[in-house]
Amino acid sequence: MAREICLRQLAVRPRTRGELATALRRRGISDDAAAEVLDRYAEVGVIDDELFARAWVTSRHHSRGLSRRVLAVELRRKGVDGDTTDAALEDLDPDTEEETARALVVRKLRVERSGQPQDVVRRLVGMLARKGYPQGMAFRVVKEVLAERVEQEQAESDSPGGAAGPAGSSRTEPGRALEGKPPVATAACLEAVELLDELPDI
Repeated sequence: MAREICLRQLAVRPRTRGELATALRRRGISDDAAAEVLDRYAEVGVIDDELFARAWVTSRHHSRGLSRRVLAVELRRKGVDGDTTDAALEDLDPDTEEETARALVVRKLRVERSGQPQDVVRRLVGMLARKGYPQGMAFRVVKEVLAERVEQEQAESDSPGGAAGPAGSSRTEPGRALEGKPPVATAACLEAVELLDELPDI
């Protein structure tokens, strides 16, 4: 019975030992019987919490941009112990996290609708916060990306042939993501940067 329950669980997706133990307990399997089956599965490599944790971190960070903090919480909920979780998160250092946060902001700006500067900042910082990034990092990364956007647009407008069309228009077609250029107006980005400059260091 215990083996059948585990096999059905594993047929859906890889599971941690803790997840299988919980499933067995809910079905009324004794702890001793569960431990016997789980020990055997671990021995032959059917369940491997270390491999699961590494794969989980890689997949969730690259596909959804989740931070170390959020990933650690997810693994704990799945019954992965602290040492195994820490080992899986070793390669996800602060520099890597910041690069990911920056990429998330650039990607979001490509589809971000124009709006009041404070709304643009709120949406971008809120997006990073929901993924678990520290507040200080979130504000700093948003400010840097917006400032780079302003500098890029100003450099292009100053270059030969780079003059914009009528006031309020853009040379970039609406919705077209070229070199990371978002549809948010440069003026709004500049105001957002100035707004962030007024905030105290976090």
